[in-house]
Amino acid sequence: MVQLQPMKVEGHTVLGIEVKLPKTNLLVITTDKGYIMCGALDVGLLNEKLADRQIVAGRAVGVRTLSDLLEAPLEMVTLEGEAMGIKAGMRGRDALLKML
Repeated sequence: MVQLQPMKVEGHTVLGIEVKLPKTNLLVITTDKGYIMCGALDVGLLNEKLADRQIVAGRAVGVRTLSDLLEAPLEMVTLEGEAMGIKAGMRGRDALLKML
């Protein structure tokens, strides 16, 4: 099942996406410029194999809900995300604000 949930981050609307799979959930919160995602995101792949797409994204691990994803520190960030001022260790919500 896929669930879409508009969410507010400091007055801005972002879109939360939860994909329920057997034994796990995929969690994503996206803006028009980029997204943050649970540990399933392969930042290395985005930086190396898909570099030409200039994807702005960050990964947080150990999250179980969209709310967790907002509050969790990002473990890794794409090179394009770093160029926008997003850093590993930054909370998800703070990274999303830089993606607006």
